[in-house]
Amino acid sequence: MIRYGILGFGLHAVRRLMPGFSLAQNSRVTALSRRDMQKAQASAAEYKIAQAFDSAEDLCRSPEVDAVFVTTPNSCHLDDVLLALRCGKPVLCEKPMGMNADECRKMVEAARNAKLLLGVAQIFRFERSTKAFRDRIASGQIGKPVFARSEFSYPARTHPRKWLTDAKIAGGGPIADVGVHCIDSLRYILDDEIVRVSARAMSDEDSGDVEASSVLSLEFARGTLASVLVSTRSEYRTPLEIVGEGGSIEAHNGLTVDKPVELKVHRNGVVVEREVISNADAYGRQVDAFSAALEGKAEFPVPGEEGWQNQEILDAAYRSLRTGVSEDVPMVAKKF
Repeated sequence: MIRYGILGFGLHAVRRLMPGFSLAQNSRVTALSRRDMQKAQASAAEYKIAQAFDSAEDLCRSPEVDAVFVTTPNSCHLDDVLLALRCGKPVLCEKPMGMNADECRKMVEAARNAKLLLGVAQIFRFERSTKAFRDRIASGQIGKPVFARSEFSYPARTHPRKWLTDAKIAGGGPIADVGVHCIDSLRYILDDEIVRVSARAMSDEDSGDVEASSVLSLEFARGTLASVLVSTRSEYRTPLEIVGEGGSIEAHNGLTVDKPVELKVHRNGVVVEREVISNADAYGRQVDAFSAALEGKAEFPVPGEEGWQNQEILDAAYRSLRTGVSEDVPMVAKKF
């Protein structure tokens, strides 16, 4: 059983991580940290977690913690990951991995030097429905992929994460927050790399110094063209579609763990196959996959290099917003 310390125990831990750990087979939470000790102790008591800290370093040095799960705001990821690695702990870091690609590079290099595992919590890689997309495309069910589309929107004007509109903490708006999910999912489903990005965005009176909505155009190495649409202004929706030379695969809410995903295969304008897939155990599968890697049973499918590559794409998108032209995406050398 791998024992985790959650560094930055907040809304995400309450809504997603703790329910996920309750379904995990080989992973449990033994420590948490919050900035306020009284709140940390209250959370620990509520979730029956043995140790509560108001110090990140104390959590990382605890002998009752085998691995650290970093869930602090984005601007804290670099310092928190490096701290955990210095304390000899492997790290699973929430997305987006950093504020920019240089931060991700520093994390990856530190993990390599320490010979410790660094993973990125790209949850949709652990959805059964996302893997079904990937498997069907790899088997040639729709022929060569021509177009891909991934959208992710949610209403954020009253979101409890008040720092979402502060670029110094969030790194960006919905491009960074949920666009990274779309980008990573398309890379995984198509088993291909994004080589060029162009982006357009709009802001409003409530979006602070980040974008409120954006559309990204992505060019993949093997020729697939993709669009990613993200917003913090509409209802929660995550449609996902891949169009190939011989058909298409789509799901109305392709990126969700809250309800089953209905995957549809189309040929000649007709639905020829339907499959309903539950992703309720995705968060449990994610931590168990990290635990399995720590025990040497399997490789973790989203190592730090993958988070770094996603960040190179995000950085290229934000460069495109500034320059108004398409931007090339540097390729990260894969060293697992």
